[in-house]
Amino acid sequence: MSRWLVRFGYDGTGFAGWARQPGLRTVEGVLREGIPRTGVASTVEAAGLAVASRTDRGVSARANVLTLASGLPATAVLRTLNGIAPDIFFTAICPVPDDFSARAATGRWYRYFEPAEGHALERWKQAAARLQGEIDVRSFGRDVPTEGPALRTIDAVQVRRSGSRWFVVDVRAPSFVWGMVRKLIAALRRVDEGTLSLARFEGALHGEHRLTLPLAEPEGLVLWEVLYPFQWSREWGGPNRGQARYLADLVWHARVREAIGRELSGSRSAAEERRGR
Repeated sequence: MSRWLVRFGYDGTGFAGWARQPGLRTVEGVLREGIPRTGVASTVEAAGLAVASRTDRGVSARANVLTLASGLPATAVLRTLNGIAPDIFFTAICPVPDDFSARAATGRWYRYFEPAEGHALERWKQAAARLQGEIDVRSFGRDVPTEGPALRTIDAVQVRRSGSRWFVVDVRAPSFVWGMVRKLIAALRRVDEGTLSLARFEGALHGEHRLTLPLAEPEGLVLWEVLYPFQWSREWGGPNRGQARYLADLVWHARVREAIGRELSGSRSAAEERRGR
């Protein structure tokens, strides 16, 4: 049995988060059922499955990371894992010592996709520029102890426009508290709309007062990358047939929902109306 570090991703809209929950489809639950079924390991206990980051319901991952033990060689581990479910994608692997922890990452990178309509990019950038260095996260996390400062370091927050439809917000830090990125996005929205001043935002970051913030929608959030100080030894050449069908269906459904949304809002253009007759 060798211990492997494996990079993997998933569309979070199909899961009730990472952690297994009775009666709900979760990423961990699917893997715990699939690992012994496909022969990656004889049992889940033998595999010693552990994950770098636990995502909430609706949050996706491009490059989360897990550790597991298997008697299969690296290429076979990737191929077999990719046969567990078509909406989970295992993309890279490398060997690690038996006592290596997936949570021992040097950094984590989250990306949030925010609709650009109605937003001012410069106001988002001004607020995001305050998010660097050590901050008090008592206003920006769930279930954070309040009796004293709760400090986390943010490496960088960058906001840019992607095409005409999206702002892309990249947040990089060594670690995050629960709900941190989604509450930061909610704060940036409030600065943009004028209901939260930059001065009050900065004061909360320094722990001078507390803000009551909602969680931004989970569907816009993607765990973009978990960082380690070494290179992946093998990468997956997929997708396999099941994954390719899943991706094609995902694109088709998104386009259909967009078309239905245009119809419901009455936003079809005159040219589209003429073509539809």
